[in-house]
Parts: sequence; C-alpha cells; structure tokens
Amino acid sequence: MNEQILVNVTPQETRVAIIQHGAVQELHIERSSTRGIVGNVYLGRVVRVLPGMQSAFVDIGLERAAFLHVADLWEHRAYNHHQSKSGSQQPPPIEKMVFEGQTIVVQVSKDPLGTKGARLTTQISLAGRMLVHLPQDPHIGVSQRIEDETEREELRAKLTALLPPDSGGFIIRTHAEEAKDEELVADVNYLKRRWKEVLDQTKKVPAPALVYEDLNMAQRVVRDLVCNDTQSILIDSKETLKNLIAFASTYAPEVTERLKLHSGERPVFELFNVEDELQKALGRRVELKSGGYLIIDQTEALTTIDVNTGGFVGARNFDDTIFKTNLEAAQTIARQLRLRNLGGIIVIDFIDMSNSEHRDAVLLELQRALDRDRARTTVTNFSALGLVEMTRKRTRESLAHLLCEPCPSCQGKGQVKTAQTVAYEIMREIIREAKQFNPREFRILANPAVIDLFLEEEAQHLGMLEEFIGKPITLQVDNLFTQEHYDIILT
Repeated sequence: MNEQILVNVTPQETRVAIIQHGAVQELHIERSSTRGIVGNVYLGRVVRVLPGMQSAFVDIGLERAAFLHVADLWEHRAYNHHQSKSGSQQPPPIEKMVFEGQTIVVQVSKDPLGTKGARLTTQISLAGRMLVHLPQDPHIGVSQRIEDETEREELRAKLTALLPPDSGGFIIRTHAEEAKDEELVADVNYLKRRWKEVLDQTKKVPAPALVYEDLNMAQRVVRDLVCNDTQSILIDSKETLKNLIAFASTYAPEVTERLKLHSGERPVFELFNVEDELQKALGRRVELKSGGYLIIDQTEALTTIDVNTGGFVGARNFDDTIFKTNLEAAQTIARQLRLRNLGGIIVIDFIDMSNSEHRDAVLLELQRALDRDRARTTVTNFSALGLVEMTRKRTRESLAHLLCEPCPSCQGKGQVKTAQTVAYEIMREIIREAKQFNPREFRILANPAVIDLFLEEEAQHLGMLEEFIGKPITLQVDNLFTQEHYDIILT
C-alpha cells in the first residue's frame, strides 16, 4: 500500500497526517499545552477508597484525582490468574489492597475525557518498537493482530530464547514479525533500562510526581505509525528532523532513510489537501462520491451515523442504488472513524436492504475496511431494527472535542429558540414583573432579530401589552446579545 506520513511542527502543536492512495486516513494532533498523558507513569497518593464501587481515587498531580478500579490492580489480576489454576475463591476487595494515604506507582491508561478523571492501572507497560515490556509479569504474549497460530508460537519461542533470566514479561508487537535477533535484544535492553530509570525515580521524588513520560508525538510516529508500507515521512521542521534522525538511528535504524525534510513553498498539509479534509472532518455531513451522504452525530453516550442516498440514481433499480450507496458508505465510515478518532459505542443506520446477501456484503465490506484500523473494533450483525452496532477502542479525545467547544449561543444543543419564541418569553416576563413591581417604564434589551420582530410582526401585541399593564415599554438593541439572551430593565 502506498503510504506517506506528514509531520507539521510548530512551537505550540505537532500535527501528523497519514496518507494512503492520496486520501487522508488518520489525523493526530498534540498541543504542548494539552499534551495527552496516556502511557505516563506517576508516583501517586491514594486520597479516597470507595468499597461500594470497588475503586479508589489517586492524586497524581493533575487538576482532578484519577480513577483506579479494582480490576486494574496488578495484584488483583495476579490473584485471579493464580486462582484460575488452583480454585475459584474470590480475590480480596480493593479496601484490603490499597488504603488512603498510600503511595502507589500507577500508569495512565486513558486520558481525562470531559468531566472524567484519568483512568489508571498498576500493571505498568513500557512500549518499544518491537516489544511492550511488562516488568511485573513473567508472561510472554503476542499481539492479537498476529493471527497465525504457528507464527505466534515461533515468535514466542524466539523471544524466550533471547531473554536472560528474570527479565519480566513482554508482548510481541506486529513490528517484530520480521525483526532480527539483534533488533529484539536491543529493544529488550532499552526497555529494561527505562524501567530501571522509573524505579530509581520513584525513590527520589515525593508523591504525587511524574516519573516516566511517554514519547512526544513526533517520536511516536517513528515508534508506532511507520510500517513496511510507509514510503516516506515528510517533516517541515529542520530541528524536529534532526532529533528524529538521532532518535531513529539508535531506536529504529531502518526508518532513518525514510525521514525527509519538506522544504517547498507551500505548507506540507496544504500541498496534500489535509487542511480541507480537517475542516470537513469537523462537520456533520460527509458527501459520498455516488451522490449519497452520511450524517455523523457525536453524543455523550454514543456516536450515530445515518446513511442517505441523496441524489444517487445511477443504478439499474432501487435495490441496486441502495446496495451501492451502502457499500460506499461502509468504506467511508471506516475512514471517518479513524480520521475523527471516534470511539466508544457507534450505531450505524444503513439504508434498509431487503436482500440478505446485500446485507452480508455490506457488513463484510465494513469489517474489511475496519481491519486497517489501529484501534480495536468489534462489529455486530444487523439488529431487528436494521441497525449495525459496533465499538471502537477509545483512549484519547475525538478530533471534534480536541479542536472545538460548545457554541456559546446554543450551549451545545445544536439549535436556538426562534426570535418569536424569545419575544413571547419577554412579554410573559413583563407581565410577571408588572404584578410585583411598579416602575415608570419597562426597557427591553435584546438581539436585533428580536427587536425587529417587536417593531414589525409583534408590534400590535406589544401595544396591547402596554395597554394591559398601563406602563410604557421601550426597545433597545444590544448587538452583543445572542438570540436567546435578553434583559428587562425597570426604570
């Protein structure tokens, strides 16, 4: 597959775009002021234990205390693993394993999202290019993305033979499929050295404190995003390129020759049309080449995607039109999930298909398109209502949550009251106040659209209101007011 990675660097943020066959597939944005903390290791202090929720809140130095569930305690997992072999006794509750005031080494598994604090685990994992190190666990695992069982066993045996005694556990990543022995050994030594630095740091600093910080965005490109299909990594910053070449030469030498400086007059994101794609990825509507379109709505609980035929009438009959629109939608949906970084529960409303073969083909196309996703996804069959439910693992904020905020006019509702509705609210408010107070006059301060309504269509009703309360009502425009915002001044 023809793949390019673009890295746009400014002092305030780093943006990364993955381009496949000329189309933007993924966008990653890291801002210096709000850099994600997934993967960071902290020496924290337990501030509260909640036996009823089997969880604890841990102060790791952030604005909000982070959340630690009993299932994310390394001791709990180890106990469960031991009991599964020796018996069925329940593991001890969280209040028996942690206590208030205790200092504890934890790792962030999920960034703070919305009003929720960061999610923690005490099972530390340090990611390398080929391997993930699990210092507390002797287990040798293999990435689920390597599906061939023979290959999995061969990789496990190969790494086990290379490890010195008491090395801890490792998970073999997909990058290790074609790795040489010396590359694996170098990764093992690097990760063990990093773990020793973490342990040394926990003995030097008081809690709460950061003791290990994950790589920055540009470095993670080299570690995580580059694959065999990647032809080049274009970087528009000389300093970042120099740092990445130094990082890659010791960490991933095979990547070094693919790192290139973009020095053209046009910005790298503009040259590859990424800026336009970024703007489109923030909208609700996504156009399909066939003339159909998607409507994507992100809510607190889930994301809904509605497929519509729009102006597509090119197929021989109506069933074929629906089928072809749904097939194209399946491919586009998979791309939009990656582009927008949408996670959690996703409900897709494809156009109803009566043909079961068509439904199976659309589902297969969706699954095939999702196979290229780095995040773990699960897809269910069509429900009784004709909906497809799926999940996509979420570990960071979506693109919309990262780049946007709720509209100050509608407060995130997506709609505002009409000028007429606001005008009627104002008149009801004046009646209420006229019964309680006895001012000389009532002055209405409101948005121009509301004032215009009072001067035109509602002028007769306003006159009737003046007569009813026996007081004059004056109007004043305030251009700073939103349509729903008004004030009534008693003079």
